[in-house]
Amino acid sequence: MGERILRGSRLGAVSYESDTTTEFAARQPATYDCPGGHRFTVPFAAEAEVPALWECKVCGANALLVDGTMPEPKKVKPARTHWDMLMERRTLDELEELLNERLELLRGGDPARKSA
Repeated sequence: MGERILRGSRLGAVSYESDTTTEFAARQPATYDCPGGHRFTVPFAAEAEVPALWECKVCGANALLVDGTMPEPKKVKPARTHWDMLMERRTLDELEELLNERLELLRGGDPARKSA
């Protein structure tokens, strides 16, 4: 095969290898049904675990594996708000006491503040 074959070809254009001695990996086809009425097949390796849901190639919806069951939704933690985080650090009584102290300062009840 020498330099004569490669001289006039571009990179990546044509492969000069033949598939006659190549053994392909074992595959298992998985068929999915989309809620939009689309049906398609995806090839997986024989030892791979086939997922129950796959995104539809046509409309993008979640398609279910034929003869498969819908997986249970994952448990989602509720979002923590600022109030939730505050209540982890203080009790309502402590918050009430802090509020009264700050209101007293704002009303001018602090003698150190008046002289300054």
